[in-house]
Amino acid sequence: MSHRYAEIAFTPTVKKAQEESGSRGAYARMESGAETRNHRLGAVEAQFIAARNSFYMATVGETGWPYIQHRGGPTGIVRVLDDATIGFADFRGNRQYISVGNMMTDDRVSLFFMDYPNKTRLKLFGRAKIVSADDEVTLSQLEIPDYRARVERGFLIRVEGFDWNCPQHITERYTLDDVRALTAPLTARIAELEAQLTRNGNLAPVEGVSEQNRAS
Repeated sequence: MSHRYAEIAFTPTVKKAQEESGSRGAYARMESGAETRNHRLGAVEAQFIAARNSFYMATVGETGWPYIQHRGGPTGIVRVLDDATIGFADFRGNRQYISVGNMMTDDRVSLFFMDYPNKTRLKLFGRAKIVSADDEVTLSQLEIPDYRARVERGFLIRVEGFDWNCPQHITERYTLDDVRALTAPLTARIAELEAQLTRNGNLAPVEGVSEQNRAS
């Protein structure tokens, strides 16, 4: 098998389920190839990760239960340090430390990077390492300049495999910054037209409207 993500995810039971559903043939072709792939980040993956302002991360606890956590911050919260390593600063939150505790006994993690406006997602398997607050050199590579949040530690993740998911059933969602960017040309055009109407005497400025007109 040469597709690293499939090698990890497609267990014998998973393959059996694929056979029963009729999808095994297609995934068997995906796995074929002479060289190992999808274990080193390329330019497309690096740019996609760097453009995200949030992601989801799953860890596994000592009870065997998975735990999924949302992580958010400024764009570029996750740093691509090289083609096999990503990392991010751990900002102080609700102080449950479930992900931190889980990593102490099992370093395996699974991450989902979502681009909702473009209906795109990147799945990634990795092994995590906790970076203590004393390691100032490494933390300096993970911190976000000018972001006012207390950094308690950092996480380095060695990439084991990744895969791009299909856009099917991803609901488009937009942040406030997305909406502002999309409507900026319209807002500018409206302001331009209002200015023209005002100059032509067809639109009175608010401060020039009489009390009688305001009341009506």
